[in-house]
Amino acid sequence: MQINANSLSLQAVNFYNMNVFTTKQALQKALTPLREANSTVGFVPTMGALHEGHLSLIHKALDENDVVVVSVFVNPTQFNNTSDLAKYPRTLAQDLKKINTLATTKILVYTPEADDIYGASVSKSVFDFGGLAHQMEGKYRSGHFDGVGTVVQRLFEIVQPHFAYFGEKDFQQLAIIKKLVQLMKSPIKVVGCPVARAQNGLALSSRNARLTTEEQDAAAKIYRVLQSVKEKFGTENAIQIKEWVIHQFKNDPILMLEYFEISDALTLKSMRTKEPKTKYRAFIAAYVRDVRLIDNIALN
Repeated sequence: MQINANSLSLQAVNFYNMNVFTTKQALQKALTPLREANSTVGFVPTMGALHEGHLSLIHKALDENDVVVVSVFVNPTQFNNTSDLAKYPRTLAQDLKKINTLATTKILVYTPEADDIYGASVSKSVFDFGGLAHQMEGKYRSGHFDGVGTVVQRLFEIVQPHFAYFGEKDFQQLAIIKKLVQLMKSPIKVVGCPVARAQNGLALSSRNARLTTEEQDAAAKIYRVLQSVKEKFGTENAIQIKEWVIHQFKNDPILMLEYFEISDALTLKSMRTKEPKTKYRAFIAAYVRDVRLIDNIALN
C-alpha cells in the first residue's frame, strides 16, 4: 500500500515520492490504518549517514514485513563526547536519496528533531542491563548505553514495530537492546544482522566517511587481526592472543588500539578460560586520529 504523506499532515512530506514524517503524530497517523489491516511493521533505527550496511538492514526488513519504518535521528544522549556529537555526519538529503532506491512504497521515513523524541528536556533514563553495559564499550563510554536504551525505548513506543533490525557490528548494543525489550516486557522481536564490510574487510560505519582513503585502507587491519585471532583461538589461550593483538598495534603509525577482548557472546564477560559449549566473540575498538572504530567476530 502506498501512503500519500501530504494528505496526512503538514508534518509529513512527500520527498522523492517517499513518505517522510518529521513528527511522531504524523507517523502514527500513517501507521494506524496499516495496523488495522494487520500489516506487519519492521523498524530500522539509524543515526543517518547511511551506507550499504544500513541498506542491507532495510532490505531484510522489507523482505520480512509489509511496511518498514526507517528513522534518521542523531541521538544526543548516547554521546559521552560532545565533540564526537558535533562531528557526527549529518547527510539527510543523501540518506533519502539512498532510501529512495529501495521499495519506497513500503517505507516510511521518520526524521524527528530532538524535542519530538524527548520533549522539552533532553535527558536519559538509567537502566539495569544486568551487567551487559559494564563491559567493553560501557567501560570506555560512560553513560552510553543508558542513552541508547532511552532513545530506543522511545522509538519503540512511537513506532510499535513487530520486528526491529540492528547490525552485529555493534554487537554489545544488540545485546543491550534485546535486554531492553525484556525490561519493557515488549513483544518486539529484535533481529541481529551480519556485519557489512567494504571490499577490504573494513566494517562499514558512518564514521568511515571521516577517514581518508589511505586511513580506510589502514583501518582494514582491524578485521585482518580479528581473522587471525579466530585462527589462534583453537590453539592459544586468551592471554597469549591478547598479547599478540597488542603487539600488532603497538607501533602502528595510523591505528591506536583502545581495547581488545575475548568475551562470552551471551554475557559479554571477558573469557578467562575456555568453557565447553560456550560461544565466544572477539571485540576491538581502535582510533584513527579522533575517529573511533569498532569491530568484532564470532570465534566458534
